Amino acid sequence: MPNLSDITVDHETKKVISSDLAWHYRILPHRVTSDYLELFIEDSKSNKGLHDELEIVLGRKIKLISCEASTIEKALALHYVRNVTKTEDQRISKVEISQKDFVSELITEARLLKSSDIHIEIYEQKCRIRLRIDGKLAERIVLNKAEYPALINKIKIMAGMDISERRLPQDGRIFFNRSGLKFDIRVSVLPTLHGEKIVLRILGNNAAEINLSELGLSTVDYSRYSESIRKPNGIVLISGPTGSGKTTTLYATLKLLNKETDNILTVEDPIEYTLEGINQVQVKEDIGLSFSKALRTFLRQDPDVIMVGEIRDTETANLAIRAALTGHLVLSTIHTNSAWGTISRLIDMGIPSFLLANTLNATLAQRLVRLLCPHCKQKVFANEQIFPTSFKHKNVIKEHFIAKGCKECFFTGFKGRKAIYEVIPVDNHVSDFILSNAKNVSDYFRSQRIKTLQESALEVLINGETSIEEIYPFLLDEQY
Repeated sequence: MPNLSDITVDHETKKVISSDLAWHYRILPHRVTSDYLELFIEDSKSNKGLHDELEIVLGRKIKLISCEASTIEKALALHYVRNVTKTEDQRISKVEISQKDFVSELITEARLLKSSDIHIEIYEQKCRIRLRIDGKLAERIVLNKAEYPALINKIKIMAGMDISERRLPQDGRIFFNRSGLKFDIRVSVLPTLHGEKIVLRILGNNAAEINLSELGLSTVDYSRYSESIRKPNGIVLISGPTGSGKTTTLYATLKLLNKETDNILTVEDPIEYTLEGINQVQVKEDIGLSFSKALRTFLRQDPDVIMVGEIRDTETANLAIRAALTGHLVLSTIHTNSAWGTISRLIDMGIPSFLLANTLNATLAQRLVRLLCPHCKQKVFANEQIFPTSFKHKNVIKEHFIAKGCKECFFTGFKGRKAIYEVIPVDNHVSDFILSNAKNVSDYFRSQRIKTLQESALEVLINGETSIEEIYPFLLDEQY
């Protein structure tokens, strides 16, 4: 019997069977010829009566290939969207019937699956489309190589790019407005060995649904962070790698601060969320509109709150500190490994420690961890071999949950993500540590019950929300 790797469905063949029909009859299209349609079907359902019924429903001769039920289940989850609302089902149908546009169908499906990026790639033997869902890429569609150039050109035209240029990278944007969905897409084209690779980053999400209290901050951390952003001036910095949810936390913060009495200005690259009542500026380096250029202008715009998408260089850092010193609340992000590491990074960039001590309200580090699917996670006993050798608390964890995979989570074992945080409020003691460039601060942080990222990750594990594999990097060493 065919296994999962044998079931490949290219996008043209996929159009023959709708999502509703595929799930109702538990079938997948395999090949279309001039004489018949070849379908994969569950072994238990492969019978004469169903064969005849499908021929009537589909209006063509068919040939059935029996597969195990578990194989069909996984293949359906991979190739057809399910578990969406009735309104979303109607949106998909409308795009498929009225637009007949594969790119629109692809973008719509990605948005409904809450995907952040679409990767369209070409290799020597095949072309594929992958979606980044919950931070991980999953293959969704296999394309014919002959169709690939037309698809690339279609996206280039939509993004306002030069279709004749195939040797150099290009960047563009698409404003998607179909079937009740409206959002921006940032498009990047990269020439590779076998052709051009395209990545579409889905942007323009409305921040109205984001709430700071629901992002994963503990009660104590939420209180500390809320106090730091309610000060009339100073700087609050959020650190973490790309894709750690920093922008989401920033916009949840802005939503909390967004009042009719305050003037809020942001400079971003790109603008990932929109929020009514906030003045947003998109960086445009090609015409000289940089973070530092926008910040200088902001200071003449009578701001109360300034959000800088990212502190990338010394000039931007100096301007952000200057804005905080002159009576403004400044929010920004920076790439460091921990909340305390943010201070060292700024000092290395040339910011005097006395300025940091006087302006920094709080520094926060965050990461995103995938949550186990509640429908299929399985409890097992823990043993010391599954932990890093340097991890000191092996005996604390007696049992844990592992990912199994089911149709509810597309057989990944995970569903959704949660942020974990490390929040350091800058009080008089921390200011003294900054001024003296202290290295050993762990004793004070423990006395104040400031949790490290490792401790926050362990809490999520002990609560049964994630797996050891997902938080393994945090267990390798202590933060301080």
